[in-house]
Amino acid sequence: MKARVTVTLKNGVLDPQGKAIEGALKSLGVEGIGGVRQGKVFDIELDTADKSQAEASLKAACEKLLANTVIENYRIEIA
Repeated sequence: MKARVTVTLKNGVLDPQGKAIEGALKSLGVEGIGGVRQGKVFDIELDTADKSQAEASLKAACEKLLANTVIENYRIEIA
């Protein structure tokens, strides 16, 4: 089973890397950029066919390592 975990900064949390990317795009002449927020994507292969067990394992991984839940949100998608 495969899963994708997307981690993004919560609204209201400053994103200096996103601002740097935004500035770089503008300096490269890319027009129409209103703002940039950056995040992380993890593609994970699981050794289980049980979707509820997979969700529980992924949630634990996010809570313990993949996301800083004080300032980040995460979304789990299982395929």
